[in-house]
Amino acid sequence: MFTGLIQDVGQVLSLSRAGDFATLTLSTVLAEETMKVGDSLAVNGVCLTAVDVTHGRVSLEVVSETLSRTVLGRLPVGGRVNLERPLRVGDRIDGHLVQGHVDGVGRVRSGRRVGPAVLVEVEVPASLRRYIVEKGSVAVDGVSLTVAGVTATSFTVSLVPHTLKATTLERLDVGREVNIEADVIAKYVEGLVGERGTADSSSGVDRETLSRFGFGAQ
Repeated sequence: MFTGLIQDVGQVLSLSRAGDFATLTLSTVLAEETMKVGDSLAVNGVCLTAVDVTHGRVSLEVVSETLSRTVLGRLPVGGRVNLERPLRVGDRIDGHLVQGHVDGVGRVRSGRRVGPAVLVEVEVPASLRRYIVEKGSVAVDGVSLTVAGVTATSFTVSLVPHTLKATTLERLDVGREVNIEADVIAKYVEGLVGERGTADSSSGVDRETLSRFGFGAQ
């Protein structure tokens, strides 16, 4: 479990593919701490397992499912990635609960400055858009953000100066693909009431109640 608060921006040293499997090697200061083989690390929002850790670098396994659902397989050598280690018992949760299980890939539609911040619109598939609501939370390339607005096919987030400085989101060019993880609460709500937002007598939650919280819209 993660929070979406980035701890380091690492650099891709290599991405070695063998069929549907890949090994991703990064340079990061996090590997200089107590990180060891078998530990988890969120890379652009994707939870991966470390298979080799040396001073200042870590190698992680990337399976076919991850390659197909995320943009990790298209990372360039020298590219920068957002990194976060998992929560420990007793840690503060200053972002939101992020699982490291990417739901899909979005594409940057536009970006413009509004004072010191940057307002970015991200286009997402309809199957993913239904989980995203205004003022809710979303993880973009592993960064916990608050949704500023939504349309039928996209959502907008406001990137404050600290986020721009501390993550890779300062370089969100139009057309860039990003990993998206919706708030897990929305997915659990859908599971309880059914995919179409119909009432579930066992849960006692009806469509009108869901609509008040922004869920159930298709």
